[in-house]
Parts: sequence; C-alpha cells; structure tokens
Amino acid sequence: MTPTQDRQLGYLFLRLILGLNIFLHGLIRILAGTIHFAASLIPEFAKTPLADWAVYDFGLVLPWAEAAIGLLLLLGLFTRWALIAGSLVMLVLTFGTGLRQDWSIAALQLTYAVIYAALLAFREHNFFSADTLFHPHPKSNAGFSA
Repeated sequence: MTPTQDRQLGYLFLRLILGLNIFLHGLIRILAGTIHFAASLIPEFAKTPLADWAVYDFGLVLPWAEAAIGLLLLLGLFTRWALIAGSLVMLVLTFGTGLRQDWSIAALQLTYAVIYAALLAFREHNFFSADTLFHPHPKSNAGFSA
C-alpha cells in the first residue's frame, strides 16, 4: 500500500465516521419527533437573548439538516458542499452555545469544526466517494484502481 492509498483510506474513514455521527444525530431526533426536540431547547436558551420562536424553529430544522449533511458525507456525494454546510451549522451551534456560556460543549463543537475544516482542506484525498464515481479527478488514478 502506498502513502497515497493510506491518505485516501484515512480520509474515507474520517469522512465516514463524521458522516455517521452527524447522520445519527439527525435521524434519532427525527424518529423521536422534531417537535419534542425543538421544545426541549427552549428552556436551555431561556437566559439568552434569543427569542423562543427562533430557538424552536431552529430545533425543527436542525435534525433534518444534520441527517442530510451526514448522509451526503456517508455517500461522499457533494462532499465539498456538505462540509461547508456542516461547518455553517457548527458556526450557528457555537454561537448559541456561547450565548448559553456552555464552554465544555463549545470545546466539543470546536473539535467538530476542526474535523470539518480538515476534511475540506484535504478533499483531494476523497477518492472513495460518489463524487469520484460521477466526476473522476485526473489525480484519482494515482490511488486505488478499479
């Protein structure tokens, strides 16, 4: 196995692990009921300047966004856009967490942000993906062959 192949496998596993994590975040909340999830956020943000309706509406949308982003990452489909969308979700979540002054959760969100940034920065190693199947890169034949 070559170093290029190792980087491609490393990228694959990191993308799959992040994708599964984010997908399950969304799926479990959807299956449990987004209304319940959204309502559970209101007390958590009661001492912030955010309006209850804004917190509630965000809670209705977040699980669907997480499930969609996670599924795209699992498939390696529209990977760049999924990583950008996931980073933007983390930006919004970090804003809310900062308003709540929950610094331990903010640190965890920073970890997610670093993973999103790394996957975006090293996207040329995204060989095992639907993106590569549909739009092969000229460099892609430097790795595993079909």
